[in-house]
Amino acid sequence: MFTLGIDIGSSSVKVSLLDILTNTTVATAQSPQEEMAIDAPEKGWAEQDPETWITHLQKALNTLSKQNDLSSVQAIGISYQMHGLVMLDKSGEVLRPAIIWCDSRAVSIGVDGSKTLGQKYCSENLLNSPGNFTASKLKWVKEHEPEIYKKIHKVMLPGDYIAYRLTGDIQTTISGLSEAILWDFKEEQISAPLLECFGIEKDVLPEITPTFSVQGEVNQKAAAEFGLSLNTKIAYRAGDQPNNAFSLKVLEPGEFAATAGTSGVVYGISDQVRPNDSQGTNTFIHVNHSASQKRLGELLCINATGIANAWIRKMVAPNISYNEINTEASTVAIGSTELLFYPFGNGAERMLGNKNIGAALKNLDLNRHHRAHLLRAVQEGIAFSFAYGMGLMQSKSIKVIRVGNANLFLSEIFTNTLAAITGARIEFYNTDGATGAARGAAYGAGLYTTIEETFSGLKQLKEVSIDGSSKELYLNAYQSWLTNFDKTHS
Repeated sequence: MFTLGIDIGSSSVKVSLLDILTNTTVATAQSPQEEMAIDAPEKGWAEQDPETWITHLQKALNTLSKQNDLSSVQAIGISYQMHGLVMLDKSGEVLRPAIIWCDSRAVSIGVDGSKTLGQKYCSENLLNSPGNFTASKLKWVKEHEPEIYKKIHKVMLPGDYIAYRLTGDIQTTISGLSEAILWDFKEEQISAPLLECFGIEKDVLPEITPTFSVQGEVNQKAAAEFGLSLNTKIAYRAGDQPNNAFSLKVLEPGEFAATAGTSGVVYGISDQVRPNDSQGTNTFIHVNHSASQKRLGELLCINATGIANAWIRKMVAPNISYNEINTEASTVAIGSTELLFYPFGNGAERMLGNKNIGAALKNLDLNRHHRAHLLRAVQEGIAFSFAYGMGLMQSKSIKVIRVGNANLFLSEIFTNTLAAITGARIEFYNTDGATGAARGAAYGAGLYTTIEETFSGLKQLKEVSIDGSSKELYLNAYQSWLTNFDKTHS
C-alpha cells in the first residue's frame, strides 16, 4: 500500500512512492532530467504553460509505473511552486500561460497597493506587503490583459491546478491564500480590503479546503490520463517551502528548514501573529496552523541559487556533472582568490526591496582567475546571499537548520560556507519535497494518525558545523563580499 507525492517545481516535476507499512520511499522519478524551460516574453517576465507540468507529470508517473503498481496508491499529496497564477475560463480551460513565482512584472502594482492599503494594515493584517505575489499578478492581468481578465472563472495556484486536473474540483487552502497575499491574519478570513484595492471579485477565488483532508478523488478522465486508480484520494497540498519544512518535520516554534533548489529559502516557524515590518521576509500560514494552535512560517527567499549554479555550468562547464564541478571548485582556496559573485539575476528580490539588480561578478582578474575560481565563487556567493538575508529575519539567531540531502546542499563548498558564516549546525535528512507530500497525503487520509507515526521513517543522515581556523577564512571572505555589496547597493 502506497501514497504518492507529487512535487511541481519550476525546474522539474518529481514524484515519490511511500510504502505505508515501512514508512520508506520505495521509488522516485522526475521529468525532465535537466531544468524545465521558463519563458520570458519580455524583460522581467517568467511564464510556464501549465500543460507542460501535466506532460512532465505524465512522464514521471510513467517511469514510476514501469516497476511499481500505481493501483496500490491510496492517497496523493501535492507540493508546488509558490506564488504562481493560473486562470481558468468557465469551460475549465487555461486562459494564458501561468505567471510564475520569479516573474517581476507586478512589482509596481504591489508598491502602489501597499501605499493604498497603508503600512499598518499590510504589517498587522496581511503580515506582508502585496509585493510581487499572486494577487498583484492578477491585478496586472486586469490592467494589461482586460479581455483575458473578463473571461476568468477561477484563479488558482499551481498546486490547485494539478489537483483540479486530477479531480475536477477547484479548491485552495488558507496557506495558499496567504502565499497569494489574499489572507487577513488578524480577521482570519480573505482580505476584503485587498480585494477592493485591486478590484478583484471574491467569486474568482476557489473554495477553501483543509491542508490535511480528503480534498477530492481522482476522476475517470484523470485515471486514464495519469495511469492512476479511479477514486484515489487527494489528501494534502502545500506550497513548496511550507511542504519542504513539513517534510523535515519543521512544525514547532524555533525550528528552521532550508532548501537550495532553483531558488533558496530559509523558513522558520512561529506561534505568534505579530506585525511584519521586515523589508526582506514574508510570513505565511504553515501547514499545521489552526485557530487554536497558530503556526506561521517566516520565509526568506533568494531567487537565484540553483539556477545560478546551473547558469555557470552551462556557460563554462557544460560537459561535466555537478559532482565534477564541486571537485574542480574545491581545488581553489576559500574566498576564490577575491573573486566575488552576487546571485541576484532571477527577478525581483524581496530581500532587496523587490528590486531586480541583476547578477554580478566583482574583482575578476583575467590573469589570476580561471574556471575553478568561477565555479567556487558562484557557490560561495549563493551562500553569502543566504547569510545576508538571514540577518533580516525576525528570528536572527538560528542554531540548527534542517535540510534534505539534495540540490546545492550536496556540495561541501556551499554547505561548509553557509555553516561557517551563520554558525548554525546543518542537519541532513533522508527526504525531499515529493516524499514530504507523500507523507502529508498519508496523514491527511488518516493512514497515519499521529505526527510521530507520520515521521517514523525520517532519519538524520549527517550534520555539518564549522569551527577553527577555516571558519575565520570563510568569515573574512564573507566580509569582503558584504563590504563590496554595501558599497555598490547602499
